[in-house]
Amino acid sequence: MTAYEVVFSLLGAIALGSAVLVVSTSNVVRAALWLVVTLGAIAGCYLVLTAEFVAVVQLLIYVGAVVVLLLFAVMFTRAPIGPATDLDSRNRPIAALVALATAGLLITLLVDAFRHAYTDLTAGAPGSAEALGGAVFRTYVLPFEVVSVLLLAALIGAIVLSRPDVGTPGSR
Repeated sequence: MTAYEVVFSLLGAIALGSAVLVVSTSNVVRAALWLVVTLGAIAGCYLVLTAEFVAVVQLLIYVGAVVVLLLFAVMFTRAPIGPATDLDSRNRPIAALVALATAGLLITLLVDAFRHAYTDLTAGAPGSAEALGGAVFRTYVLPFEVVSVLLLAALIGAIVLSRPDVGTPGSR
């Protein structure tokens, strides 16, 4: 086992452990901080895989913007940030079963997708910005556009839900 494999395995274990803590912590602020650890470990995995551009984008967009936005949203909406006592523990076995089924489906889909993956080595070095841009805007342009429309719909939905005057009588 090489040093790269050891570092990658350690970062993967850190990411997995902190991801479990994200969904099992009852304090929202601590869950967001565990999310920072998870996303940072994933960025470290990208660095080990020599995908520096993707690692920097991971840090800037997800750690630098999404988590900060999540924390601002929690604090701006005056949501309770302490431990939640009203969580229903009766549904935990069902949730665990659904999580395991979803993980099995995702693993099966990823293994099948990478078994038949097409790698275009003429576009540049693997992990470079040129290879990533070529893959996103040539091979995967339709899924990229679908995700962008989905994110736009989520943004519009968040704006509508955050406005208390929308839908109330006399708001016009």
